[in-house]
Amino acid sequence: MAGERADEEMEILEENNPESIVYDSSSPQSTSTSSLTWISWFCSLPGHEYFAEVSEDFIEDEFNLTGLAGIVGFYKEALEMILDVEPEESLKIPDVSIVEHSAEMLYGLIHARFILTRVGLQQMVEKYENGHFGFCPRFCCQSCPVVPCGRSDTPGVDTVKLYCPNCMDIYVPPSSRFQGVDGSFFGTTFPHLLFHTYKDLQPSIVLPVNDDDTVDYQAIAESHYKPAATKIYTPKIYGFRISEKSRSGPRMQWLRMRPTSQKELDSVDNQGRIKNSSIQQFNRVQGDGRWKKQGKLFDEDDDEDIHSESDEEEEGKATQQQPS
Repeated sequence: MAGERADEEMEILEENNPESIVYDSSSPQSTSTSSLTWISWFCSLPGHEYFAEVSEDFIEDEFNLTGLAGIVGFYKEALEMILDVEPEESLKIPDVSIVEHSAEMLYGLIHARFILTRVGLQQMVEKYENGHFGFCPRFCCQSCPVVPCGRSDTPGVDTVKLYCPNCMDIYVPPSSRFQGVDGSFFGTTFPHLLFHTYKDLQPSIVLPVNDDDTVDYQAIAESHYKPAATKIYTPKIYGFRISEKSRSGPRMQWLRMRPTSQKELDSVDNQGRIKNSSIQQFNRVQGDGRWKKQGKLFDEDDDEDIHSESDEEEEGKATQQQPS
């Protein structure tokens, strides 16, 4: 009886003043849900915090989607789902979940291209500066912010990784919810293009020092680069540093060292070999009685020595064969 009476009172109220009724469709929750696009919904899912929202203008440009039709199945249906376009009634889809998977794949590949544009880089820079991608797990990097990247541009090769601009290495995301995100959705170019475009975010490659071996922060500020965290962990036993020749000793710490000046950086080539040929420092070669110059991967005189030794052997054999 009480329920019927409430329904009657509601009908009377609607007839007298229909504008005073707040319908469910006009509630804030329903309005926000109806205005939420597929792209915003996809980027708000758990594990998709790394994604930027690709503009629909970028997706609608067919030039930006060149070559994706042959990679993604149900390409047309997936594109309509991303753009919130109502599918045709005559079109029969075997399973909606298949189209959803194709839409996620298509959006990820479009996203990898979008973040290489000026607008996309700006969105990712805002996330980077706010620490949305997390921080480097290496202690000596002093919580340097990281950016997502991929080990391959081909889908299905590996999941997303995090690149640290300070130690220049990649790491696995700390949360397991990112294990389902493909690394090709960010690609191999993005992190390096970002720091090449926004050089003020890149830690300084050169670490200038003063006469007392302290860091010259004024020189770093004038170079428009960010100061780098250059501390390197040194393993010790009872306070004594372990030798690099030990089995448990450090390996290749020079990979994390930084030059103290631009001149020192320019003194080596892209393979780490010293360009200055006038350096006459020598290192003893184990198992050989010769000395070799430092700074060269191969000595120019090696081939001459080999040829001269072979010639001497041939001459010796010919002398022995001659009759006395």
